[in-house]
Amino acid sequence: MCGRYTLFTDEEYQDIRKIIRAVQEKGHEVKTGEIYPTNPAPILVWEGKETVPQAVKWGWPKFQGSGVLINARAETAEEKNLFRKSVYTRRCVVPTTGLYEWDQEKAKYRFILPHANTLYLAGLYNEFQGERRFLILTTEANASVSFIHSRMPVIIFREMIDTWLEDTEKAVHMLHWQQPELHIATQ
Repeated sequence: MCGRYTLFTDEEYQDIRKIIRAVQEKGHEVKTGEIYPTNPAPILVWEGKETVPQAVKWGWPKFQGSGVLINARAETAEEKNLFRKSVYTRRCVVPTTGLYEWDQEKAKYRFILPHANTLYLAGLYNEFQGERRFLILTTEANASVSFIHSRMPVIIFREMIDTWLEDTEKAVHMLHWQQPELHIATQ
């Protein structure tokens, strides 16, 4: 699961700063720092023949009751009616500077990709009553995360962003890739 993530804008996060600047130039604002469900945050989508940043709220509205869906299982997203069309036509990338998970004792851990300032997560988006919303795809956690939580986001390497967004056949295959090792960030 991915219940919160970070979007820091310090000098060393040039990719994030560039994405946020592009969103703001379109007249949209996004939250930075710790990102919670329902916060507006930048995502990357495929439009025309290029990757474009957009400001979108995190979480699909639930059809029964209140709350939002913030994650979908990559292993079953293609099979489920709620997610199938988005898997094929509405994929996105969620740029982050890390993600949070909590252990059994509610201790909070921030995970990062070693040797990279930006961690890109696979996501899906959809329209709900005229408003675009996104969620994050998760998979079974590898050993670097499983001692804290049984799920982790599907990671998209920077050089694979356009492939994930534009090439449906390869994107479906990427849902089942082995995930990279993440490290716990020292605060």
